[in-house]
Amino acid sequence: MTTEAATLPKPKATPGKLFIHLIFIVMCAACIFPFLVIIGTSVQSEGDIVKYGYSVIPKNFTFDAYRVILHDPTMLLRSYGVTILTTVVGSLVGMWVTTTYAYAISRKDYRLRSFLAFFIFFTMLFHGGMVPSYILMVKWLGLKNNILALILPYLISGWFVMLMKGFLQTIPDALIESAKIDGASELRIFAQIVLPISKPALATLGLFFALQYWNDWWLTLLYVEKDPLIKLQYLLIRVLKNMEYLNSAEAIEYGLVKPGMMVPSLSARMAMCILAAGPMLLVFPLFQKFFVQGLTVGSIKG
Repeated sequence: MTTEAATLPKPKATPGKLFIHLIFIVMCAACIFPFLVIIGTSVQSEGDIVKYGYSVIPKNFTFDAYRVILHDPTMLLRSYGVTILTTVVGSLVGMWVTTTYAYAISRKDYRLRSFLAFFIFFTMLFHGGMVPSYILMVKWLGLKNNILALILPYLISGWFVMLMKGFLQTIPDALIESAKIDGASELRIFAQIVLPISKPALATLGLFFALQYWNDWWLTLLYVEKDPLIKLQYLLIRVLKNMEYLNSAEAIEYGLVKPGMMVPSLSARMAMCILAAGPMLLVFPLFQKFFVQGLTVGSIKG
């Protein structure tokens, strides 16, 4: 194999290949440039933003936006902790619930397979709405100001189940039948055979769950009123609204802000983007090698 690989001719750089590479370089630059603008604007003064606009390289570096956001690091760190806890626990439990459900409806010998498949598909077409969900979580389950209210609503999704079902259907039935013949139970088959084979799909599913829990602020708005349970995204939204108010004429009228003083609301938006999205940008490369495979396996059956 080494000798054959060494004797293979090197691919030639044709004009067509160079053109394709040029297109991808331009696309990568177009994706990276907005992120560089966010970083540059976050360390730009409010006056320079108003005067010169958003910039990758600011004329005057300043960390006023970060000072305003991080004026109370205790609350920010607490929000980070709540967000990390809900993301980790919700992703792990959600992956287990979704995978077990998908495994059940992917088994052709399971008699309730059609009913459960229709049940989860029905939830993709129709949803009860915000009011019934709120009544269920607050009145019936009593989860107001409870961290479970930030986890339970996202534990299972119809689209995630169908995505996982498509992957699990590619597992040969003979593999499961041979394990049954050897005396393996259903739980052992699922834990020791199905889950190890499903690593690409599980990595993709875990990334989707992590993004959903990390970026969520809506559940905090609905079910949380106590500051110790506020998630990061909602905290940053609240900080932004406070800064927008301080830039209003009403705040100057009441003496909250001195006339001519500019609160860094524009640069703070960019700083909040970095604080909120930074951890997920570090996590994504860990799942990247499984991501495409997990999405495409099971989409085409031959």
